[in-house]
Amino acid sequence: MEVTAGSDAVQDLLPLVFAAPNEALTQAEAVLRRRPTPLHASVAHQVIGIWQRDFGDTRLALRHLRRARDWAARAGSADREADVLATLGVALVHSGRTRQGLDALGRGVRRGTGHTRARVLFRRAYAWWVLGHHKEALEDVRRAVPVLRHAGDVIWTARALTLRATVHLALGAVERAEADFASAEDLWAVTDQEHDKADAVESRGLAAFRSGDVPAALRLLDEAEERYAKLGTPTFMLSIRRCEVLMAAGLAAEALAEADTAIAELDSIGGQSTRKAELLLAAARAARQADDPATATARAELAVRLFAGQRRTWWEAQARLVLIGARHAAGKGSGKLVADAAAVAGTLAGLGAPAAPEAFLLAGRIALDLGRPADAEPYLAVAARSRHNGPPLARMTGWAAQALRARAAGSTRGVLEACRRGLDVLDDHRMTLGASELRARATAQGAELAALAQQAALRSGGPRRLLVWSERWRATALSAPPTRPPADPELLSHMTAYREIAARAEEARMEGRPVPALEREQRRLERAIRSRTLHMRGEAHGDDARFDAGRLLERLGDGVRLVELAVVDGRVQVLLCGQGRVRRFGAGLLAAAEAEAEHVQAGLRRLAHPGAQARLPVVEAAGRRLEELLLGPAAAHLGEGPVVIVPPGRLHRVPWALLPSLRERVVSVSPSASSWLRARETRPPRGGRKVLVRGPGLATGGAEVTRLAARYSGATVLEHGEASVPRVLAELDGAGLAHIAAHGTFRTDGPMFSSLRMADGPLIVHDFERLGRSPYRIILSCCDTARFATVGADELLGLVTALLPLGTAGVVACSAPVNDAAVVPLMLALHEGLAAGLPLPEALRDARAALPPDPLHRATGWAFTAFGAA
Repeated sequence: MEVTAGSDAVQDLLPLVFAAPNEALTQAEAVLRRRPTPLHASVAHQVIGIWQRDFGDTRLALRHLRRARDWAARAGSADREADVLATLGVALVHSGRTRQGLDALGRGVRRGTGHTRARVLFRRAYAWWVLGHHKEALEDVRRAVPVLRHAGDVIWTARALTLRATVHLALGAVERAEADFASAEDLWAVTDQEHDKADAVESRGLAAFRSGDVPAALRLLDEAEERYAKLGTPTFMLSIRRCEVLMAAGLAAEALAEADTAIAELDSIGGQSTRKAELLLAAARAARQADDPATATARAELAVRLFAGQRRTWWEAQARLVLIGARHAAGKGSGKLVADAAAVAGTLAGLGAPAAPEAFLLAGRIALDLGRPADAEPYLAVAARSRHNGPPLARMTGWAAQALRARAAGSTRGVLEACRRGLDVLDDHRMTLGASELRARATAQGAELAALAQQAALRSGGPRRLLVWSERWRATALSAPPTRPPADPELLSHMTAYREIAARAEEARMEGRPVPALEREQRRLERAIRSRTLHMRGEAHGDDARFDAGRLLERLGDGVRLVELAVVDGRVQVLLCGQGRVRRFGAGLLAAAEAEAEHVQAGLRRLAHPGAQARLPVVEAAGRRLEELLLGPAAAHLGEGPVVIVPPGRLHRVPWALLPSLRERVVSVSPSASSWLRARETRPPRGGRKVLVRGPGLATGGAEVTRLAARYSGATVLEHGEASVPRVLAELDGAGLAHIAAHGTFRTDGPMFSSLRMADGPLIVHDFERLGRSPYRIILSCCDTARFATVGADELLGLVTALLPLGTAGVVACSAPVNDAAVVPLMLALHEGLAAGLPLPEALRDARAALPPDPLHRATGWAFTAFGAA
């Protein structure tokens, strides 16, 4: 649009600043260069002020808006002056000058008439919302909406409805908010206000989050970001809202990174002080959830100072809540801290803030830690009221408070009932998430309830009860396959492009060429793939049947022992299941076992190279120490038969075959007893189709594949160019047995992008999750295929765990670097056992025994683990 000197055309710049902000800025500057009339100069300066207020430097915004006010006064238009005063008032509030801003808005209300006055009321309502004065915001917007509607002002009516919905959300009135958002969306559909439309999509994302739909919230916020990007405008409010959703999804570290990046960008342009305070609060919350109390304290202290200076009581109370929580997490506790938490809780309750129960829970928790149950009880009682209504995480807060009340009263039954009800709430919420990563990470919200239940079960003295509660919140993300959309062309396109870029980058690295551009594109595609998967809403309902210890003992039979390692208050409790009963043995500290496991991994890495024989006694000694820490006296009661180990997530890299009492045994590992039962009861597919895959770049050339192809005359062999990801996936789907010899890469920074190297690029975890049914048995013969990321309460993300919910009953994989040449005889011996009808764990035990007794081959055998039950 080209602006002429006409009055209507210049006035059109005001709606244009929210439709095409950068175009409006350019044309407003052009108006000022043409010696405009006072009226036109006022509009042009106001447009520039709005742009600078929302997307640039607030100091420049104030300068232009004051000029706009002065030109409006010269023009002699009371309504023009009222309109500018409203814009100036909002800018002053955003710059932290709250009193001046409200004064300007008040003058605007008094100066304006009719339709203009309604627009000013809307902007004062917006300022009240920014300040956290929700009652006043609703009153002003209530007065504005009928006038705007009567005037037929579609744009401002839609803005007012969007604002009213946002205020309703802040007060927890989700249904009212959704009704207003729907009405506003109908109005936006008939306008060309692209920036306002993007803001409406963002607001719908917030509403979806408040109603408990995290995937929809992530999808809508991503859509809003794409719209803002097309307009070239910053997205600070979007970052604040995304941080909130990311934290609810268990992605606290990502939320912290996003908030800190937005703060730096805001500081670089001299942006709004109000937004900076809100971003600091988001960063503090994220750091607190990420168990970084020092960062949480620093961010929260600064946020408190800014909010106090801006006279934003509602926001200041939120920041103080995070600050007190961070100090408590850092080990500080005192009567004053209890009083501070109670004061914040009272303030939040008085303001109708949904965070009030969380504050009461914190006050009660601190009092309990100080040994003052009588002081804690009234706070916990108030917090517990939220357990019956509201969004899932609010009800979780209520059940946590109820569990703490029961523990203080000495009621084991009360603790377990509250924990059960709370985890049921989180189960329902978790199953709305389609992505396995989100399901796994969301379990962190239930970690406290699970720990309280385990402590109560341990105190009650019943090993079977402790087993049941150990299973209640272990490896729950594996209880159902991830949701897979029937067709998502965009996701498939991203994954194809990702493989191509990753393959080109790998080739360039091998040739010694720089790859920064390829790596940037690879990271971009990873973000796109991950975003598409996180948007998926859950469809599966998981395993409805609760864990039954009696059924487990029945399926174990007489000879098999299942050893579940529960960790209670940092110490390993060994639950030995077999012969119709569950026995408990105390073992060592988890932290000591983790440290010893790292020493073992380092030793195995050394032994993978010839000439490191001297390290063998050191590794064997570490294995003995590990056994003492992990099994303790239970090692003497394992019997003679097979052993199933169910370790906590943080111990899944332990090479269990190295432990002295397990070296000659049939040993398998499972993420949970429930997973082992499902694997045990999984039936092999008809036909028993066999697939052998050889990836590129192996030191031995995947020598075992050629020899296995001769043994399995009817097997499908994929190598060279045929070992492409699409072909491999097609053959793996529903196979009876698959053997993949390919370089494995574990991604600590993104476990879902852990991969096996194929001819056309990486085969990643996301690819495996697209299988209709993964192979009944699968052998991964190269390094790092059995490495996992531990997330959530006790969940694992990696190649192996992607297969288990999809129909795989048994996996052999490697948890440490190994010597490729030494792997070949191990794999050939393993397949000999399978050909003789042995299950994977037994075949692996016999394969180890068949290897030469030198340190290199012994270390290779120890590095491989059998997972599952087949």
